[in-house]
Amino acid sequence: MSMSGSETESVASRRSKKPKYSKFTQQELPACKPLLTPGIVIGAFSLIGIVFVPIGLASLSASQDIVELIDRYDAECVTANDKVGFIQDTKTDKACTRKITVPKPMKGPVHIYYQLENFYQNHRRYVKSRNDKQLRLKEAASTITNCEPEATSEDGAPIVPCGLIAWSLFNDTYSFSLNKKAVEVNKKNIAWDSDKNKKFGSDVFPSNFQKGGLVGGAKLNEKLPLSEQEDLIVWMRTAALPTFRKLYGRIETDIMASDEITVVIQNNYNTYSFGGTKALVLSTTSWIGGRNNFIGVAYVAIGGICLFLAMGFVVLYVLKPRTLGDPAYLSWNKENPDHPN
Repeated sequence: MSMSGSETESVASRRSKKPKYSKFTQQELPACKPLLTPGIVIGAFSLIGIVFVPIGLASLSASQDIVELIDRYDAECVTANDKVGFIQDTKTDKACTRKITVPKPMKGPVHIYYQLENFYQNHRRYVKSRNDKQLRLKEAASTITNCEPEATSEDGAPIVPCGLIAWSLFNDTYSFSLNKKAVEVNKKNIAWDSDKNKKFGSDVFPSNFQKGGLVGGAKLNEKLPLSEQEDLIVWMRTAALPTFRKLYGRIETDIMASDEITVVIQNNYNTYSFGGTKALVLSTTSWIGGRNNFIGVAYVAIGGICLFLAMGFVVLYVLKPRTLGDPAYLSWNKENPDHPN
């Protein structure tokens, strides 16, 4: 069977190993090719320094204005020598009263955090111990993939929510009084809206939770859907580092300097078995969030380095100037010859 000339050419072109010419493969697409003259380099470094240094100083100033109180209570809230036995004894009263004197005025809302150290929420097996489909969909209640050893209760029924992350939910509680007057803690909207609306179902309710053979953390209200269990939602956004803080609630009133805050802590969470620590944190916020000097220091450092380099290039250019070449000889300023087909 013979082929026509056009068919022969088509087959030959498909079998050809010669690369096809395009402006992309030949790196001939339009591009910005600035000349790094002394003026441009000095100007760029100066501009970065002039912009970054004020931003860094403003960030540091805002961070210093934040009032932050940290009270570590894990050691002093245990009266027994056997700390693990004390915390695991369900019959022992674990209430602990702490008094905090406010050094500076704290403008509301005052954010309440619990801080844990040496708790590795980023461990691979721990992070995977959950089932997102079960958390989101009512019909997936029996989906318990990746949830071992907290997948089913002792009678074999599926646990909702399953997995080690939910099972280890933080269960210390705090009640506050200011100058001997009770203060309400606002626990609304402490979780991300994206988590509440997309990751946790409004028709998914807890079942068989904390009813297994292992003793875990906090229990959940079986009458509330998971999308409204904000303490759980906050806890299940796992931390990247072994020392972390999570939002517990807010005090909406202003607190004056020298006011005394009395905190009654139910010291339930077992950090003693793995050498962890617990602390209560009260903090105001600013436009950069909580206290964080790193951002300001980073901006000031980078801006200062850029200004130093700009001054160095100025001195170098004045002391040892170099004659610049003619940019007309650069390859991209010449007319490109037609590429052979």
